[in-house]
Amino acid sequence: MEKKGRLDGKVAIITGAANGIGRATAILFAAEGAKVVLADINEADLKETFDMVVKAGGEALAKKTNVAVEMEIKALIDLALKTYSQIDILCNNAGTGGDLAKLESENEETWKRVFGVNVLGAVFATKHVAGHMMARKSGAIVNTSSVAGIRGGAGGNAYSASKAALINFTMTSACDLGGFGVRVNAVCPGLIETGMTKPFFDYARASGKIEKVGYRCELRHYGRPEEVASAILFLASDDASYITGQALPVDGGNTASLNLPGMKA
Repeated sequence: MEKKGRLDGKVAIITGAANGIGRATAILFAAEGAKVVLADINEADLKETFDMVVKAGGEALAKKTNVAVEMEIKALIDLALKTYSQIDILCNNAGTGGDLAKLESENEETWKRVFGVNVLGAVFATKHVAGHMMARKSGAIVNTSSVAGIRGGAGGNAYSASKAALINFTMTSACDLGGFGVRVNAVCPGLIETGMTKPFFDYARASGKIEKVGYRCELRHYGRPEEVASAILFLASDDASYITGQALPVDGGNTASLNLPGMKA
């Protein structure tokens, strides 16, 4: 008997699909039977993800999209519906890191850009997919937040605030949509090697400190995009049919302790 994928017959939109967690999610979803609609502002890397999915035997559609622009998000969703007539899963994964500037040196444009991508991108996509999912009384939305949205010290001010806002939006939208059979959850990755964190990892390798990266996590190592993608798959699948409004840390246990300097061996 042919093995059935966990997402057979489903259509999934994945933003931020050009690399990292988004790319790993696209490949995993396609392997589990979903038709994937891929979006990112980085057109060259988005095409690479598209090619990887198709080469592996999956079905995909890709569109360059700036998630901070509402009409571009609407166009993406309209294209998905025109092509496949349904949207079962929305993964709001697109994100940007901001900077590590001190509070007194914060730049207005940085805050606007970070909140535009990390918060409004998810708001716009959820807004424009909600009516379709509500009418079908079915759907799963998974937002990619961060451990930085749970506690301080895991990112800059703008980034951390935006990820906390995304967690709260996950809860409020779950309340709005739950009566229509639509689930909304979030994953909160810890230290994962992605395009966003590449400069940090490059520095660690160049300085011979890569073995120390992630040592403050309870599992004593950093994570891979594929490990976060597996959590996203769970929340998007029917296996999580009674879970909504939750923020799931995928962080090697980082948020399980105080994680203060000098407190761990």
